[in-house]
Amino acid sequence: MESTHVISITDNVAPRKNTTKTFKFSLPPVFSRLRENKIHLWDKQMKDAKKIIHSIKVGISLVLISLLYLLDPLYEQVGENAIWAIMTVVVTFEFSAGATLGKGLNRGIGTILGGGLGCMAAVLAQNIGGVGNSIIIGASVFIFGTIATYFRLFPSVKKRYDYGVMIFILTFSLIVVSGVRTEDQKVWEIAVERLLTIVMGFVVCICVSFLIFPLWASDELHDSIVSRFQHIANSLQGCMEEYVKFVSEKENKKPGASFSVCKSLLDSKSKDEVLANFAKWEPWHGKFGFFYPWEKYLKIGDVLRELAAITLALGGCFQASETAMKMEAVSESVEREACEAIGSGIVWSLQELGESMKQMRKCEADISEMLKTVREEISLVISTSKMAAIDNMDAVAVASFVFLLKKVVEKVEELTKEVEQLGDLAAFPAHSTLV
Repeated sequence: MESTHVISITDNVAPRKNTTKTFKFSLPPVFSRLRENKIHLWDKQMKDAKKIIHSIKVGISLVLISLLYLLDPLYEQVGENAIWAIMTVVVTFEFSAGATLGKGLNRGIGTILGGGLGCMAAVLAQNIGGVGNSIIIGASVFIFGTIATYFRLFPSVKKRYDYGVMIFILTFSLIVVSGVRTEDQKVWEIAVERLLTIVMGFVVCICVSFLIFPLWASDELHDSIVSRFQHIANSLQGCMEEYVKFVSEKENKKPGASFSVCKSLLDSKSKDEVLANFAKWEPWHGKFGFFYPWEKYLKIGDVLRELAAITLALGGCFQASETAMKMEAVSESVEREACEAIGSGIVWSLQELGESMKQMRKCEADISEMLKTVREEISLVISTSKMAAIDNMDAVAVASFVFLLKKVVEKVEELTKEVEQLGDLAAFPAHSTLV
């Protein structure tokens, strides 16, 4: 015997009250997609331009550091150790200024510590002499190599100082081993000369990176996080528009909303962490000062990824369905006006939050009040639905869609709190104080 599952709905509900705030979609779907495609094309062109700038800067740095070989007065001072300066430029120059500074400082600190300790161990081994010489060198390489490698496994050390620890191991081992067949004074000279040439390469990298069209990791992270608000808002807007068509049109049509941007956001966590790490190395520049709350950006990025995942599930409620819902039943259960009010309220809230972060100012709009209105709209949709008249699978689809809408509102509320906290930590000014 077949069993029938229905969703019980309260009858005799109060009539739907008029809301004072309504925010209609600003652009038709075609123009929204054209605008989004234009933004994507512009972003791609900017990325290509930055790649070209970075490549040119690396070439300039290599030419400048090659002068140590090309100019006789400079070559007489550094000799064959100039190769260390060239190696420093090649391995240190990174895409962003923060990454270059962080890697250069790591290389410098690792070289100083490794070279200093290596010289002391080499001198001690030479003073002992005989079999003790080999024992001291072997033991020191084993001890320092083991300890340094162990520290590299700590997440906090690996995130920011992994390269410095690796350079420490390399420099220490080279200095100690080369001291076996070198006099005491010669060991110190080799260490000092190599350190000076490394400093020369580092200075060239920093000057070129900071003075010639600097590329800041902080700007990239900020712009990336800000753009996600609009991307998710566009996806939610397209999703709601497709849903309204889906439940109001008589013929079944394949939903055309695109969620490719949301899918790409799901894999953005590692990139955000790398950019935030590089941004912490960068000096005061433009809008960002020392000790800027980059960790809060990572938290906002996490919430945005969760919101993107919910948006994908929201679209899947009707995209995965091979058979259409019964249009007459669904159009009675879910009012078109309510869907538009819910969608426009969520989209407006995301756009306001994104604009607040973009302008680096505190948001004056009452987003909490808007989200409260959206919650009321969702409650009205649930209370006025007559899902008992809908087939089981259709009722599940509608109920899942409404449930996910509530989760979207919860995530937007969480985003609002995070953005407000960022504004307090970063001392965002109020809109009225801006010129």
